[in-house]
This record gives sequence, structure tokens and C-alpha cells, in this order.
Amino acid sequence: MFRILFACTGVAGRSLMAEQFAARISPNNVEVMAVSDTDHATHPIARQALREVGMDLPEKAILMKDVLSEQFDIVITLCMQLEESCPQFPGSPARIHWGLMNPSLHNDNEDDLIYYFRRIRDEIKNRIHALFDHGYLYGIIELRNTYGQILDTMTDGVLAHDERRKVFYINNAAEEILGIKRGKIIGNDCHEVIPDFICGENCAYCSKEKSEIVSFESFQYSATYEHPEGQNRELELSVSPLTRSTGNDSGALVIFRDRTEITRLRNRLKEKTGYQGMIGNHRTMQSLLKLIQDLSKVNVSVLIQGESGTGKEMVARALHELSARRDQPFVPVNCGALPEGILESELFGHVKGAFTGATRDKKGRFELADKGVLFLDEIGEISQSMQVKILRVLQEKSFEPVGSEKTVKVDARVICATNKNLKDLIRAGTFREDLYYRLAVVPIVVAPLRERRTDITLLVDHFLDIYSKENNIDRKEFSPDALNCLFSYNWPGNIRELANAIQYSLVRCDTLVIQSSHLPLEIQQDTKYNRRKRRGRHPKLVLADVQRAMRKAGGKKILAAKMLGISRTTLYRYLDLQ
Repeated sequence: MFRILFACTGVAGRSLMAEQFAARISPNNVEVMAVSDTDHATHPIARQALREVGMDLPEKAILMKDVLSEQFDIVITLCMQLEESCPQFPGSPARIHWGLMNPSLHNDNEDDLIYYFRRIRDEIKNRIHALFDHGYLYGIIELRNTYGQILDTMTDGVLAHDERRKVFYINNAAEEILGIKRGKIIGNDCHEVIPDFICGENCAYCSKEKSEIVSFESFQYSATYEHPEGQNRELELSVSPLTRSTGNDSGALVIFRDRTEITRLRNRLKEKTGYQGMIGNHRTMQSLLKLIQDLSKVNVSVLIQGESGTGKEMVARALHELSARRDQPFVPVNCGALPEGILESELFGHVKGAFTGATRDKKGRFELADKGVLFLDEIGEISQSMQVKILRVLQEKSFEPVGSEKTVKVDARVICATNKNLKDLIRAGTFREDLYYRLAVVPIVVAPLRERRTDITLLVDHFLDIYSKENNIDRKEFSPDALNCLFSYNWPGNIRELANAIQYSLVRCDTLVIQSSHLPLEIQQDTKYNRRKRRGRHPKLVLADVQRAMRKAGGKKILAAKMLGISRTTLYRYLDLQ
């Protein structure tokens, strides 16, 4: 059964005329109804004009306020005033507006009034016949049904309410996500029928009087919804104003997505792919995690090698946390950041008066790490004289603080890290071979991010979670194009650079979806270069020249790139192609 509602204002009876003409020619499966905004009797000349064509008008029309909770397929307004003021009806019926004049407003004699009423009567009759005879009615109904089917096949929930917060549309997905049947929601205040509604403080209509006109901009946010069955659902919502043809807002359209299962699966995936804070599912990462587990059971020195930003200190901390020394101190030292004189005091301590400024005895890092782990980062930066002193500690497990003759015994597991190739430094005569073999009882190599690109998605999710919570902002997602940029980039700064890029993107993006335009400019430009390169543009470099520059630079790619007159990213790309 299709239901058509005719609506008008005043006492001219335009909606009643339309109802009478439609009732005569409408098929059995169409129900028609007329409403007005006034309880006054229909204008007598309107009734006279309709009697002239053999029909009687009821004395009064049904009041519009009495049918606001009923559902119709089509609502036809027959006066100018109702184009904007007609309320939304449950089920979001199709709206048709016939801007017909109000003949009762003409202050003329009775002959002129009957003339105007006859004009309106004939106009309404012609429009009703056109609506039914030419297939317009079924075209409108078919279009509305198609529109409804499209919305009902969506996996996202769709809900719409008017300026009074009365819900007039909800699709199947919204019913399922909210756990409430549409019959209990349609036509009611969403705040009353949906407990602790998902809009929370974000609703533009919460703090306003229901009669007040509200204007707002589209926005997105996340929320936790307590399902009637008891479990919490993690939702992502997008809210947009419903706008009339005049530009005035008439309510809100809410589209929401249930991400509970995705979040649960993401957390389970992280449980399987994350280990002691390290994230990765690539085979090189899985091999590294297995090696860490094995090394945590023994008490040997470990040398961790890898480029800057690959997470060498995280590997060292994981070795400590999984070992029998986990309850003892983990003491890190950045050897490359301290001058030799200060580094010696930091490592071995000093006694009062050992040098200018030594106003008290101070324990060194070796002593502080007793029974625990001493992590020496950037070990390749220390001088040869300092190498000798560290070698002695490793051999004899004892040392003398600066300015002291007293020997201090220490039992500390030493874990070192470097972004340099120590064997190249040995050949260059700047690093002791005997110290190398003391440190590298078991060497560990941490692969750069460009060699395990399949982990980028996991890392992106990991950092999005961290930085969203730290900054108290809604969690966002990367668009496919933005993810392609991340996969195409070579990441010379590795995971540290990726983490910085994600923080940058979160700051730049003011929606829930991060686009490629929100990425750091260097990544955007590099991605464009890579795309051009894949179409055939390659660096004009000769392998022999690159190898010669690398030897002269002692393996330092930045220095080698300067010798070749190219950027370091160009050199990274060229080496990746070899």
C-alpha cells in the first residue's frame, strides 16, 4: 500500500481538493490523506467550487500535528509556506512541492473569489491527473524504493533526524549496530530512544531548545556505544547538516561505522606481530625476534648493528627484559654524544678532586649496571684509547674510577650498538679487532625499514594508536593513496622517520582520513620521483663510480652521495636497484 499525504496551510482547502481528485482516480493500492495546519472550517467558496464539479469537501482537514508520527511514501505540499516549514515525516518520504497561491487571501468580492478558487481547483485537478495518468507517481515511488534499497544494503549505519531530534530515517545497518528496531526509533527523539546516544557532547542539538534553529559544519569523531546486549561497540561517526533548498539547516544526517571487530582483530594481530614493543611480521623481523628469545637465555656480549632509526635500543631492552637480569638495572650510554674525557668519567666514575669540577665521588655507568645490563650505543664513535679501557673491563670485569687507585669489580652484561660497519673500521685501523670480537660474540643485524616494507601497515597502526592517545585526538586512518606513498618512500631515517611522519600527518589532518597531501613534503616529492622512475627514469650512475665513492667515504652513504654530486635518497634508490 502506497500512502500519499497532501498538506497545506490556511482554510483554502487546497489539500482537501487534491485528496478528493486523487481518491477518484487512484488505484486500490494507493491511500490518500489531506492535512492542514489550522483547525478552522474550510472556506465556503472552496466548498462551492468543488460542488460545481460534483464533489463535496469535508468541513475540516485533519491537523498536521496529529499525523507527524505516521509514515507516508510521498508528501505533497500545495502552498509556499510549507516548502520550508513542513516537518520531516518518518521513513523519509519523497517530497513534492506545488507552489499554489492561497485564493482566500484575495480581498475581492465574491465573484472574484470564486474565480480564483476555480483556477486553483482546475490547477490541482490537472496536476493530480498528470501525477497518476503519466506514470510520474510510480516513477517517484520506484526511485524512492531504489534509494531505500541502496541505503539498506550499506554496511554503514545511516540515521537522520529533524531539528527537533525526531528520527525520520534509519537503515538496516543502523538497526543492527544499535541493536534497536526501527519501529522504536522512527518518529521519536533519538536521545530518548537510544540510551546514552553515540553523539555525546558532539551533538549540535543537545544543548539547544528543540525549537531553536541550529547551524553547524560537518564533522567526524569516534565514540563508544553501549549495546543493549551489554557489550561496548567502537564506532566512527560522520555528521552532516541536512540543508533545505534555501540553505537553512533542517536536521542532521549521521553515518556511523562499527569498528569493534576491526579493532579487536588489529589488537590480536599486534599480539602476534608485536614483541617487547617491536612490531613486525616480515620474515627478517620474525627471525630477529626468535634470535632475541634465544639470546635472552644466555649471558654473552651482543653487538647490534643497523642504520639509525631501526630500533637498536629496543632490541637491547628486549634482551634485558627477557633475561634473568630483568629485575636489575638497564643503563644506556650514547657514546657518540659525549667527548672522550666526559665519556670516561661517565663509564667508570670518578673520585672527588680527580679533575676540575669533581666536587664529589661519582659512580660510573659500569658500576651502576652491576648485575644488570650496560647498553653502549654508537660504540663505533669511541676513541682507540677508550677502546682499550673498555676491553680491559670486558676481560677482567674490573676497572678503576678516574683519579682512584681502588679497583672496582663489576658483573654487567654489555650490549653494544652501532650504525657503522665495524669491520670496515678495523680495516681502516680505527677500531680494535680484539675489542670487536669481545663485543660481537653474537652479532645482531636489524634490517632497515625499506627491506621490510610489509611491516609498514602494522607500524602505522601502532603509531596511530600511540599518538592519538598521547594527543587526546580521534584515531584516524590513512587513505590508500597515502599508504601507497608510505610504501614507495625509501625511509632513510627508518622507523624513527616513519613515527615522525605519522605525528606530522595527525597534526596536519583535520578529518578522520589522512590523505597523501597531509604527509611531509619530502615524502610527497620523493614518491612522485619514484613514480616517474618506475616509468623509466633512472639515476645516471655507474656502479664502479658508486663503489669507489663508498670506499673513499668509509661506507658513509651521505659522504659518498656528496662525492657523487647527488642526494642521499638518490644514492639509496640506486643501491636498492643493484
